[in-house]
Amino acid sequence: MRFSRAPELPPVAMWRIHMLRLAYLLMAGVMGPFVWQQVLFQIEPWPAPRIIAKSMLASLALLSLLGLRYPLQMLPLMLLETLWKTVAILLIILPAWLAHRMTPDMQVLFGECIGIVVVWLVMPWRYVWARYVRQPGEAWRSARSDGPGPGKDFP
Repeated sequence: MRFSRAPELPPVAMWRIHMLRLAYLLMAGVMGPFVWQQVLFQIEPWPAPRIIAKSMLASLALLSLLGLRYPLQMLPLMLLETLWKTVAILLIILPAWLAHRMTPDMQVLFGECIGIVVVWLVMPWRYVWARYVRQPGEAWRSARSDGPGPGKDFP
């Protein structure tokens, strides 16, 4: 079996890495305390969709702390943040605005999501493409045939 060599990853400018760190810091430092305060001290029962949303946002804020130390390794987290906000703006809020059906909740959400435009501008897209599209994925199984299997003992 022949394995292809992983393509070399393009360098990422230090200013982009610092901007990513700033984005992670904002996620952890601005969204984090706000969401965690709601999660820890909520009094009335929440409907299931709100429980899911707040739990996801609280987890996202907590994981974004790792992005301060490992900005490139945590890019999937930033991609998740970028994509959900982009989907919300382009597929839900924009059509509602065009149809003159914006609700106050949508206006608030738009204000919370529109800053993602800055992340789109500083995201190291060449690196993302090389790392997550071009680079070969991990093997689904071992290339060796003498590994553990039916009737074989584990080492």
